[in-house]
Amino acid sequence: MSDIAATNPANETGIGTLTITQVGLVVRNIEQTARAFAAVFGIPVPSSNLTGSLDEAHTEYKGQPSEARARLAFIKAGQVSIELIEPIGGPSTWRDFLDEHGEGVHHIAFEIKGMNERITYLADKGVPLVQRGDYTGGCYAYLDGTSSLGVVLELLENYR
Repeated sequence: MSDIAATNPANETGIGTLTITQVGLVVRNIEQTARAFAAVFGIPVPSSNLTGSLDEAHTEYKGQPSEARARLAFIKAGQVSIELIEPIGGPSTWRDFLDEHGEGVHHIAFEIKGMNERITYLADKGVPLVQRGDYTGGCYAYLDGTSSLGVVLELLENYR
């Protein structure tokens, strides 16, 4: 067990968990990338789906409503999923990443409870909210940790 987990095994403060559930990669062509992962990993090609419209997802980017959409595909890799993200539509953290850095690792994600409290906590630590929205069964938020952590954090809250 790590020193951090030993100090606070339930991680009742901070972001609420230390378990990474997802690594997100922004890509230019989701079909091509999904086929490449499938070939290398020896798995079926994952299907992709389109995120909801503004009316469905209530997407906000930098505090403003956004028509941001993406095609997503998921590859299960043990306790972690690899999420492939092809940005389409309006302004988004995904489009900014692709335009500024090209394809690559965009975020690491954690499933949490108490979204608004976690967003406030991270903002107080200098990790500001950049995008948020809803999906069937839950909500997400991207927080820009690139200056202090070297990566964007995604928080996922599933309503169960």
